[in-house]
Amino acid sequence: MRPFAKLKSSVAGASAPSSDLKSKFTAASSTFVNLFPVWTVIAAGAGLLNPSIFAWLTTEYFTAGLALLMVSMGITLTPQDFKDVLANPESVGVQFAECYLMMPFLALALGRAFNLPKDIIAGLVLVGSINGGQASNLCTYIAKGNVALSVVMTTATTIGAIFFTPIMCKVLLGAVVPVNALGIAMSTIQVVLAPILVGMTAKKFAPKQVDAVLPVAPILGVLSTVFLVGSAVSQVSSEILQAGWMLQVCVALLHFAGGIAGYAAPKLMGYGETTCRTMAIETAMKSSAFGFLLAKLHFAAKLTRVPSAVSVVWMAVTGSTLAVIWKYIPVNEAADKAAGKK
Repeated sequence: MRPFAKLKSSVAGASAPSSDLKSKFTAASSTFVNLFPVWTVIAAGAGLLNPSIFAWLTTEYFTAGLALLMVSMGITLTPQDFKDVLANPESVGVQFAECYLMMPFLALALGRAFNLPKDIIAGLVLVGSINGGQASNLCTYIAKGNVALSVVMTTATTIGAIFFTPIMCKVLLGAVVPVNALGIAMSTIQVVLAPILVGMTAKKFAPKQVDAVLPVAPILGVLSTVFLVGSAVSQVSSEILQAGWMLQVCVALLHFAGGIAGYAAPKLMGYGETTCRTMAIETAMKSSAFGFLLAKLHFAAKLTRVPSAVSVVWMAVTGSTLAVIWKYIPVNEAADKAAGKK
C-alpha cells in the first residue's frame, strides 16, 4: 500500500469511532427526550411518596436551573428569528387572549363542573390566570415549533401577569391577588431575556463551541423541568393525596383542553402548522411554579396551593407529550408559507 493510502486509511479509521460515538449519543439523547412524559411522572411520584428527596432544591438552585434552560434555548436562536416574529405580531395577541381569557374561564367552569371545594376552585382559577411557563420554550424546540415566537409569547404573558393575573382573580373570584410588578419584571429579565441574550451571543462569537454543546441542550431542559415538578409536588404532597383523583382529572383536562383549543383556534384563523404547534404548547403550559408561589404568599388557605402543585405535573406531561408526538410529524413548509401567517 502506498504511504498516502496508508495515511488516508489511518485517518478514516481514527474518525470512525468518533463518528460512531456521536451517533450513539444522539440516539441515546433522543430516547431520553422522547421519554420526557415518563420522567415527569416518575419525579411527581417520587415527590409525592418521599418529599425529602427534593429538599435540596432551594429557590436559588431553581432560578439557576431556569436560567440554564433559557441559555440552552438562546443558542438555537438568531436576531433574525425575532425580527420575523415581530413582523407578524398578531399571533402573540391571539395567544395572549387564550392565556388570560380562555384559560381562566375554562378553569372556573371545570372547577364548578367537578363540584370541587371553594379553596381548590380558587387555586384552579389562579392556575388559569397566570403566565406561560419557561418550559414551553423547550417543548416548542422539541416539537419543531417556532422557538423565537415561543420566547416572545412567554415574555409577553409574563409581563402581562403584572396586570392580568390580579384582574382575572378579582373578576372571577372576588379576590385581590397582589403581584410584585417590579419583581416580575426583574425575574423576566434575569430568568428569560438575559440568559437568551447570553446564548445568542455565544452562538454568534463561539459557533464551534456552541455546536459542540447543542446536542446536550434538550437533556438539560428536560432535567430542569423534571426537578421542578418533583420539588413543587413534594411541598404539598399530603394535600395532593387528600384531594383525590377528581382534582387530578380536572387539572389534566384544563391543560389538555387548553392545548387542543390553543392549536385549533389559530388553525381556524389561517395560521401555519408551526405557529399552531407553538401556540398550543404555550397555551397548555402555564407557569405553575409561579402560581404556587402566589397561592403561598397571598391566599390564607393552604388548599389553594394544591392545584398549582398538581398543575406542575400535568402541564409538563401535556407539553412534553405534544412535543414528542409532533417531533415525528413533519411540517409542510410550503403550506406554512402559503398560509401567510407564520
